[in-house]
Amino acid sequence: MAERGVIVDHSTLHRWLIRLVPLLDKAFRRHKRSVGRRWRMDETGIKVKGQWKYLYRAVDNTANLKW
Repeated sequence: MAERGVIVDHSTLHRWLIRLVPLLDKAFRRHKRSVGRRWRMDETGIKVKGQWKYLYRAVDNTANLKW
């Protein structure tokens, strides 16, 4: 904000965060998808520039890729 010529004290930012974080948390939780209880890990070996690398990923019970 200093780049735009506005000087804001750190205590003001702290008060804004105290007020806004619960609102943002509520909004994000509304859009959060539930995840299953079971996860499956998949490990694959691939060769990159002559060296073997391992690729890991997690899949839930509906086969949605997580990483």
